[in-house]
Amino acid sequence: KKELSAEERHALALEVWDSGVHEAKIFAGFLDDPKLVTEKQMEKWAIDFDSWDVVDMVCGNLFDRTEFAYKKAVEWSGRKEEFVKRAGFVLMATLSVHDKKTEDKPFENFYEIIKTEAHDERNFVKKAINWALRQIGKSRNANLYNQALHLSKVLYESDNKAERWVGSDAYRELTKDYIAKRFR
Repeated sequence: KKELSAEERHALALEVWDSGVHEAKIFAGFLDDPKLVTEKQMEKWAIDFDSWDVVDMVCGNLFDRTEFAYKKAVEWSGRKEEFVKRAGFVLMATLSVHDKKTEDKPFENFYEIIKTEAHDERNFVKKAINWALRQIGKSRNANLYNQALHLSKVLYESDNKAERWVGSDAYRELTKDYIAKRFR
């Protein structure tokens, strides 16, 4: 029984992705090696995103482990394409869980982006924005938790319907006892 090398898995992942098959795209995200993923590959795959579950699986199992993850989270969160924009916020959410070494600053910057983009009414985008806000707030530390709580209140009080939804849903989760008591 021969195991594939990282290079062989990478080449196979590229080939599998290019099949265009929905499930194959998800599998490619599990198969590839994050150390071999290039920024060009990330852009190509992002343009091919056509479903929320492909976005979530590829970002949460591959892209968030690449050296370009923080850069792409920022870039993609400002893009117009629905699933590319979703990918930016999914990266924010998954980085908050998978990268425990990074200090608060990049996540504080993510809050600024969340605040700026929370008006987007597209369902797959606003749900990812909400996910990023909740996940950063409940996964990191008391400082980021308190900032998430504050931002969720600000958004909840907005006149914009999408912002209100993002804020109220995040606030509801962040104030649950089992989450709030971790940061008291």
